[in-house]
Amino acid sequence: MGAEPNICEDLRLVGEFKRDRMERRPSDNALSRHPDVRVARDTVGAWLKGRVPQKVEPLLAVMALIRAEAERRRLLDIVVGPGQGCTVAELLEPGRWRASWQVEQQCRTQANQDAAQRERACVVLQEEEQRARRAALADRPRPLGSWSAQRLGVHPAIHTDLARDEGFVLPRYVPRPHDMDLRVDLAAATVDGARPRMVVLRGGSCTGKTRTAYEAVREAVPADFDLLFPTDADGLLAVLAAEALRPRTVLWLNEAQEYLAGAKGAAVAAALLRRLDDVGPLIVVATLWPDHDRTLTRRPEAGESDRHPKARDLLAQAHYTYIPDSFSDHLDAVREAARGDGSLASAVKTDDAHITQVLAAGPDLVEHYEHPAGEYGPYGRALISAAMDAHRLGVAGPLRLDFLQAAVPGYLTDTERADAPSDWFTGALTYARTRVKATTRPLQEVSHPSGMGARPGVVRLADFLQQHGRRTRVLRSPPASFWDAAAAHLTDPNDLNRLASAAEGRSRKRHAAHLYCAAADAGDADALAFLSRMRELVGDWEGSKRLLLQAVNAGSTEALIICALRWLAAGYREEAERLIRQIPRVKYLRALRAHLKSPRCAWPDACSR
Repeated sequence: MGAEPNICEDLRLVGEFKRDRMERRPSDNALSRHPDVRVARDTVGAWLKGRVPQKVEPLLAVMALIRAEAERRRLLDIVVGPGQGCTVAELLEPGRWRASWQVEQQCRTQANQDAAQRERACVVLQEEEQRARRAALADRPRPLGSWSAQRLGVHPAIHTDLARDEGFVLPRYVPRPHDMDLRVDLAAATVDGARPRMVVLRGGSCTGKTRTAYEAVREAVPADFDLLFPTDADGLLAVLAAEALRPRTVLWLNEAQEYLAGAKGAAVAAALLRRLDDVGPLIVVATLWPDHDRTLTRRPEAGESDRHPKARDLLAQAHYTYIPDSFSDHLDAVREAARGDGSLASAVKTDDAHITQVLAAGPDLVEHYEHPAGEYGPYGRALISAAMDAHRLGVAGPLRLDFLQAAVPGYLTDTERADAPSDWFTGALTYARTRVKATTRPLQEVSHPSGMGARPGVVRLADFLQQHGRRTRVLRSPPASFWDAAAAHLTDPNDLNRLASAAEGRSRKRHAAHLYCAAADAGDADALAFLSRMRELVGDWEGSKRLLLQAVNAGSTEALIICALRWLAAGYREEAERLIRQIPRVKYLRALRAHLKSPRCAWPDACSR
């Protein structure tokens, strides 16, 4: 007969023959009710349209019934099918159907085997790609026990003998009530099947946040857990993209604002939210100052852009532990522990209540800053003051030395500038990097994100001095040299926008405009919208409109919202709706509510289009 029968084509051929030559007899309903068939009527219909049944016996019974009806009608000798075809008797022969059904089953089995093999190959390939990505990571999880307190960011304590270097000193730990609550929280997050959990330790600088977290993890988390301490936001994003943050891992985010408040903060928060929705057990341990926590969780005022929506969502589901500033309620326990610990004994003699700050040499840092000594002391103090102002007004990351050098002159008196030695900056930097109480430095090196050594050309201000500057310099406005240096040397658009907003709030309009321009040059389209607002406030309607349209063309959501609302106010609904369609609905509704609460002036009709 030529080619081997194809069961799907044969089924369709029988269906056509039954419909056209046998007047749909026997009916699908009658076939389905036969004792040897017993399937739904629609199932029989599907078979006769080309669907192959799972079992051959019901199919053979259907073909036998159709053959009996064809024989009764004397149609067995009719030739059916394309070309030379075959007779109805040959088409309905039981052996033909049994053989073609077995061939189809063999094909299906082989196809399933091939699909399973392809799937296994894909899984192996994906696993190899994941292993390659994990192998290329600069930051990788390591066993919990391999991390020291020093490596995790715990402040070293003052030495009992400053005449000799005792290395990293870790004094005896004095637990307080919040320690037990934190350890219970962590222990609950480590059991099999537990959902991922984020805990935040909130407290001021040098209050013991990191030490508290270190002791709690060491006490409550099983030794078979890994710990990951990413160098920066890029390192954390790379780990999350490589799916290397696996169950039974502690993610350590000391000074969490460094991951959540910078240019990559929104991406980090979004990626962590996705990971917290995945499988556990997994623990994210974060430390935050109160100021940074308020910045990241504060909802914007009417008309104000929302800078940290993802970070706010992330921190909203965290379990908070609040670290007190002092040991005033636990002095007896501190004195008892101090009997066998030289560092604690020294701290108790100095200040009974603020033990952690004294241990971390915080008051000594302030003394070094506020009472400079030596030829380069005033220049070092000016350098530290510029660093304080930079941090309190919005610079989130490390501080560039060229920026600090350019900012310093405005912090000096006329006499200090006139008498400055030729190497004043080298001397100032040496003074600001002096090791205080053999424990810490005002300006500190910043570790390289990958590899060994420090990043050249940048420093960070000691935590305690950052907090001291926020408290003592809150009413002071930086000199002109600070704002000019920021516009000339800083490149992060988020830092520039925050500084511009701070300058604008202090009536430094010219400096604010220069900083917004620098942010726009760095690629931030929203800065153009802020410049447009400044032009509007001085009555420059054409300039305001031109800048706002530039921001719209550059993709600024802020500008789209402002422009759409103002065109609505001016009566140009069609143009406004065209812009509204480009704005995420949630952002537009938020902006609309703000506009209704505190409406801004609209462009005059002459400038509206």
